[in-house]
Amino acid sequence: MALSGCHANGAPDAAPDPRPEAAASSASARAAPGPAAVPTPAAHDPRPLLVCFGDSLTAGLGTGTGESYPDYLQTDLDQLGYNYRVVNQGISGDTTKDGAERLPEVLALHPAVVVVEFGGNDGLRGLRIEDTRDNLDKIVGQLKDSGAKVALAGITLPPDYGPDYVQQFDQTYRLLAKKYRVPMLPFLLRNVYGVPGLMQRDNTHATARGNQVVARDVVPLVLPLLKK
Repeated sequence: MALSGCHANGAPDAAPDPRPEAAASSASARAAPGPAAVPTPAAHDPRPLLVCFGDSLTAGLGTGTGESYPDYLQTDLDQLGYNYRVVNQGISGDTTKDGAERLPEVLALHPAVVVVEFGGNDGLRGLRIEDTRDNLDKIVGQLKDSGAKVALAGITLPPDYGPDYVQQFDQTYRLLAKKYRVPMLPFLLRNVYGVPGLMQRDNTHATARGNQVVARDVVPLVLPLLKK
C-alpha cells in the first residue's frame, strides 16, 4: 500500500507520490505471505494470545524472519514482564474484505487481545469507503463479541487521493474506535514514515529498524488491555 505521513491527531503530512512498484507489490503480494509470520502457538503454551491481524505492514514484507513489528512487540512485552504470546496473522496484499474472510481463523485461536491493521490496500485501490468501513466494522465487532480486547492501528493515504476521500478514509478508524470504545493508533508508521533507514526503498514498508520503532509505538496502545 502507498501511505502518507500523519500526526498523532490524524492530520496528513505532505508526502511524495506513491511509487508504481509499491502499488504492484500490494496488488500481487497476497500470494506470498510475509516471511515473518508466526505459526499458531503450540497447544502446551499456556500464555494468552495477542494476535496482530493485518496486511503486509503486520506481516513484515521485505524484512527477514523475526524482523516484523509483532516479533519486536513480543520482545518488548517480554522485557516489560507481560506474559503473552504474540502471533503474527498478517498477510501481504490483504484488503479489509480479505481480513473479514480470514476472521474465523483468528477467532479459532481464541485470542485475548487483537491489534487490527487493515485498510491501506483498500485505499490504494480506491475502494468504496462504505465497503471498507463495513468490513472493518465486521472484524472489530465480531472480535469484541468473542470476548477479545481490540486495538485499532490506522493507516492514511497520500494527498493526491483527494481531500474528501482521504478525510473519509482517516475518519473510518476514528468512527470505529468510538463505536466500539477501543484504543486507536491513528497512523501505524507515524514515527518511521519518511525517516531514512526506517523505511524500505518502496517508501511503503518499514525496515527491520523501522519495525522496532513501530513495535515501541504499539506497546502503549496495547498495555491498557493486558494483565500481568
